[in-house]
Amino acid sequence: MIIRKTELMAGISLFMVAGLVNAHAETVTLRALMEDVPETHIIETLLPEFEKETGIKVEFEKVGYGDMHDKLATQLVSPESYYNLLEVDFLWAGEFPAAGWLIDLKPLAARDKLDLNEFVPSTLDLLGRTADAMPILPMYNYSMGLIYRTDLLEDPKLKEAYKAKFNTELKKPETLDEYVQIAKFMKAEAGVAGAAMQSQRGDPNSMEFSNYLFSSGGAYMDADRKVTLDSPEAVKALTLYVDAIKNAAQQGALSATLDDTMRLMCSGEAFSMVTYWWMLPQMDNAEKCPKVSGKVGLSVMPGGHGESGGWGWGIPKNTSPESQEAAWTFIKWVQSKKVGVDRALEGHAPVSAAVYSDPAVLTKYPFYTQALDIVASGKSFPIFAYSAQYEDVLGTQISQASGGEITPDAAIKAAASGLQDLLKK
Repeated sequence: MIIRKTELMAGISLFMVAGLVNAHAETVTLRALMEDVPETHIIETLLPEFEKETGIKVEFEKVGYGDMHDKLATQLVSPESYYNLLEVDFLWAGEFPAAGWLIDLKPLAARDKLDLNEFVPSTLDLLGRTADAMPILPMYNYSMGLIYRTDLLEDPKLKEAYKAKFNTELKKPETLDEYVQIAKFMKAEAGVAGAAMQSQRGDPNSMEFSNYLFSSGGAYMDADRKVTLDSPEAVKALTLYVDAIKNAAQQGALSATLDDTMRLMCSGEAFSMVTYWWMLPQMDNAEKCPKVSGKVGLSVMPGGHGESGGWGWGIPKNTSPESQEAAWTFIKWVQSKKVGVDRALEGHAPVSAAVYSDPAVLTKYPFYTQALDIVASGKSFPIFAYSAQYEDVLGTQISQASGGEITPDAAIKAAASGLQDLLKK
């Protein structure tokens, strides 16, 4: 066979181009700005495994939450983003897609036959999944439930005193009214704060109050995104929240954050806390929290629904096709069942029902059964372009009501009006 020089050169050129493409793919480096929390550290320990399997390097830049949004936004409006793999908080799940910053992951999931049924539905909905698009794939969740002291509920003297006062048994609360009543009783009779509350204005009290709202049957918006916050259920929720602040919480609750409530609960100086479900193993740690280890339980918020939060993975539009494909390869890998189980065994908060029910995970963490109930029943804070700003609007009203400056009814009306105004922007 005679090979012409032009054909030979063309073949060599194609070979060289293919080689360059392959070499480029092998040396892709993914850069992600990550919140400096345990979840990030868990994934970071597994990155060498991913690089070995794919040849793709991943670098995590770890910062505090307060620095993340502005750093990401600066890159996402630039000609090309330095970060080519994104960790996206659910509070930005309205803003980022609306700004056109993210590629749609739905076609990639369909192409690679990614089974979205493996994800707990609430975790997908939380991050903006619609019938037409999926801008963010769930990474981990921070749904909220109730952590409480089982030893205090079972204390004979407290049970007797509670029965004498309320003519009913002292047991795990099933409604929000019961919870606040028990929390107030514990502060009066057990010598501890009935509820370790994070009531600092803004994110802390907005998230905490959301649990009271959902437990009371209230909602921020309906299925058609009409504001429904101004309701009897919401007024009841805030009335009970204010009652808990005044008569069940620790001193200084109005300025307390999550860290404060963790320390209080860990010290044995509180009966309960409305918090993220994955706080349980931290409270149940004999070395870190010896005063409450073995004495704590976990449940869905009394009333059946708590506040659901979470993070997801996104891919910026202003990056190269090669890095976008590499980012998708990583997302599929890190959210696979195998890696999900590996992460869960280190304390990961899964978004896959199969991981929660994995035998190895349940052997190590039996409470993951309750955790799945919390995640599956969780409801979301309003997700839109101004979710973060609405935290401040709502938090201000909650703070004013908690401090006695305005009534719960007035606070709810103002919070509903503020939500309506932001939705119109």
